[in-house]
Amino acid sequence: MRVTRTLRATIGAALTGALFLGTGGSAVADQNRDAQWPLTAFGAQDIWKKSTGKGVTVAVIEKAFRKTHQDLTGRFLPGKDFPNPRNDGAPYLNPGEDRRDHGTGMAGLIAGQGHGPGGSAGMKGLSPGVKLLPLTADKTVPAATRYAVDHGADVINMSFGVDPNTPDMCESIHYAVEKGVVVVAGVGNDGQSEKNLPSACPGAIGVGAVDEYGNVWSMSNHNSAVDLLAPGVDVPVLGGKSDSHYGTTDGTSVATAYVSATVALLREKYPDLTPGQIANRLVKTAGLSPSVKKKHLKLPDDHYGYGYIVPEAALNEDIPAGPAQGPLPMPKGKASKTPVTAGVKNGPNPNPPMSMGEKLTLFGGIGLGVLVVIGIIIAVVVAVRRRNNPGPQAWG
Repeated sequence: MRVTRTLRATIGAALTGALFLGTGGSAVADQNRDAQWPLTAFGAQDIWKKSTGKGVTVAVIEKAFRKTHQDLTGRFLPGKDFPNPRNDGAPYLNPGEDRRDHGTGMAGLIAGQGHGPGGSAGMKGLSPGVKLLPLTADKTVPAATRYAVDHGADVINMSFGVDPNTPDMCESIHYAVEKGVVVVAGVGNDGQSEKNLPSACPGAIGVGAVDEYGNVWSMSNHNSAVDLLAPGVDVPVLGGKSDSHYGTTDGTSVATAYVSATVALLREKYPDLTPGQIANRLVKTAGLSPSVKKKHLKLPDDHYGYGYIVPEAALNEDIPAGPAQGPLPMPKGKASKTPVTAGVKNGPNPNPPMSMGEKLTLFGGIGLGVLVVIGIIIAVVVAVRRRNNPGPQAWG
């Protein structure tokens, strides 16, 4: 049975209980707004008295957006369309799915402002004062990441996974963090322990999903890339099929959007904090349900990370800024200003290919002819995988 009242932190007060013990209902009588249980759980009305993300730019990298949705009017800055080889979409979409659904949904969770008198109808994002920098990209996510950094982004939302061999992926995040930009990425929806990029890149805040009871979603990936959790089950979202389309979805994508929105709230109130220090506020105020606390987990935990975000506490509690690097793994050294391109070694590759010498050492006495055959087989497999999975996969 879900409880219906939330114990929310006030300035200087310690959190008691779990995130999803909610307050009374909102004053608006709109079914789409009333269905937004994460906003009720977070105590959004009180949060917005302190911060809405005004003056903050959140870059959202997606495949497409419906920028004319009634709840997103005026939220978008001029963006950029990077090469999108899958723009035709047909072979990769489920029946009834619109290419703009995912991007529109993430944009709404971050910056939706509702519509009608005073924005009282429709859905609102957790940081309705931000501006969105829309970037459409497919295999060009690293280029979009660097573009976001160079064009005023304070936060970059990455609700997707990319091929682990994507050139420049982790280096582009290194570049972002070094420039003071917070990068937030979903850990994936496979329910497995495998790591995915970009969430596994040092410097990215990896996000898993929880339901309204504070339990980790069964399909949320679990590994050391999980830093924080956020609502990601039965979450109402905007849709891309029309300017008044709404829906409900699950996934670490929506959890990622809520963390990005929370970072935007913090960016407005604490503009001088480094990405690591922003992460520190989130980690230090993260919560765990009473049932999880009884397990006495060693944090960070592969399933729970440091716990689920509590935006009001992150905004209001008295927390020392701490070291610039913060508590999460960060890139080492200086970031390259030059993008890494395919076939060029310019920065660490998370899955570096073996050299011919390494291959010979590995296979020992196997003849060169056999190696050639193996190489052909590998090339065919890679080609098939790339055809079937040509770009970023949205996490729900």
